[in-house]
Amino acid sequence: MAHNEHNKQKKGGGFFLIILGALLFFIAPTWFAKQTLIGLILISIGFLLGGLGFYLRFFRKQKNSF
Repeated sequence: MAHNEHNKQKKGGGFFLIILGALLFFIAPTWFAKQTLIGLILISIGFLLGGLGFYLRFFRKQKNSF
């Protein structure tokens, strides 16, 4: 195993984006129940952040390995 591969961080930015997106997706409707437009914007931002994190965590690594 190369030394650089051994020192790579296991849970990087993709994992953090998945967690942040899920938190926004679930918490935004309760915090902004009276302000529906802000709630919908935060739900969509959470969905996009989670999707981006999922891509970075799982699909980008598979693409580069071939």
